Amino acid sequence: MKNIYLIRHTKGALGLRLFGLGPKFYPCRGLKKLKVLLDKNTFWAQNRNIKDLKTCLENSDVVISLWLNNEIVGFGRGITDGIYRGVLWDIVIDQNFQGYGYGKLIIKSLLENKAIKQTEKVYLMTSNKKDFYYQFDFKEVETQCLLLKEI
Repeated sequence: MKNIYLIRHTKGALGLRLFGLGPKFYPCRGLKKLKVLLDKNTFWAQNRNIKDLKTCLENSDVVISLWLNNEIVGFGRGITDGIYRGVLWDIVIDQNFQGYGYGKLIIKSLLENKAIKQTEKVYLMTSNKKDFYYQFDFKEVETQCLLLKEI
C-alpha cells in the first residue's frame, strides 16, 4: 500500500524551497517534482522556472503539499494579511489522482491554517473547477470584477 503524506510546510516552505525535502524530511528533489506537477497538470503554471518557484514559496504564508511515497501529487498555497484578506493560489492535483478526495484534503488544510482562518474573506480564482469549491462555501461573486495587469 502506498503511503500518503500531507505536509503543512512552515511559512515560506523552507525545507521544500531550499533542500527539496519531501515526506519525513527526506531530500527527494521536491522542488523539481513540484515544477513537473505544475507543468503536467496545469496550463496556467506551465514553464515556471525553479528560481521563480523558490521566490513564490518564500513569499507564501501557507504551503501544503500532498505526496504518495516520494512523489508529489498535490499542492496548494495561500497568502494573507492575517485579518482582512487571504487568497488561495496554485491548487493542483495530479490528473491521475483526482477523484480520491485529495483536493479536499488540500483545501481543508489551507482553510484550517491559523493565518487564513482568521481573515474576513478568502478569495480564490479558478479556470474550470468552480463547482468543486462550492462544497467549501465559496461563492461566485458577480458584484466584483477581476482585473488583470500583466507585466
